[in-house]
Amino acid sequence: MAAWSRLSGRLPAVAATAGATGLALATGSTALRANDDALHPPHFPWSHKGALSSFDAASIRRGYNVYRNVCASCHSMNRIAYRNLVDVAFSAEEVKEMAEETEVEDGPNDEGLSFSRPGRLSDVMPAPYANEEAARYANNGALPPDLSLIVKAREGGEDYIFALLTGYRDPPEGVSVREGLHYNPYFAGGQIAMARALYDGGVEFDDMTPATTSQMAKDVSTFLAWAAEPEHDERKKMGMEWVATFTLLAAAMFHAKRFKWSVFKTRKITFR
Repeated sequence: MAAWSRLSGRLPAVAATAGATGLALATGSTALRANDDALHPPHFPWSHKGALSSFDAASIRRGYNVYRNVCASCHSMNRIAYRNLVDVAFSAEEVKEMAEETEVEDGPNDEGLSFSRPGRLSDVMPAPYANEEAARYANNGALPPDLSLIVKAREGGEDYIFALLTGYRDPPEGVSVREGLHYNPYFAGGQIAMARALYDGGVEFDDMTPATTSQMAKDVSTFLAWAAEPEHDERKKMGMEWVATFTLLAAAMFHAKRFKWSVFKTRKITFR
């Protein structure tokens, strides 16, 4: 969290500086390329990016809260089941209660009919729309993407997600925004159908963390990064176990070569 304390002074500047070119000059870490039509997000010191670092469970918990209360009204996560949250940021009982709050269409029953039932741990998170057509109809033709792998699917990963969520601003002079779109320099073309979704105090965190725009953007970006790679922490742990194992094996092989095999290798046999 110390890294994010140092970062806190930078986050408001990212969201408040007007104009893509002005932001690029002000931060020094963001650049526009001649063949690009979007501002590249700056790099932030995410706590889980280190070789030995794991995800912040508290941030994942808060990020799920943001997704559930803000993002889930338009975006699905059809690759994440409720059981994936168990022992990551919630207990099994907490996740079971969350799942039971949803109604899932199941079936057929003995009569061949579909029926609704409370959600289970094995169910994926419910989609806000029944199908793609309903999603487009409700969003003026735009299709809200599924967020399960969005961090992997976008260049810049969580840096891009954070910058996009905090990058809404008035268009610079001379830029015309089409009706129904919103100006955001981090989105390709600078105009996005999704309106700004995060505002200070938009949700309440159970750990009493202030729900500022930048805090919510940071937490939901962390949650989405975890969703794209739930095995992240286990993979790093396994990697360290293999590194330790091969280090010990290499040491044993060196000892055998130096002090066991070398005796036979340098032995001289003479015949009389």
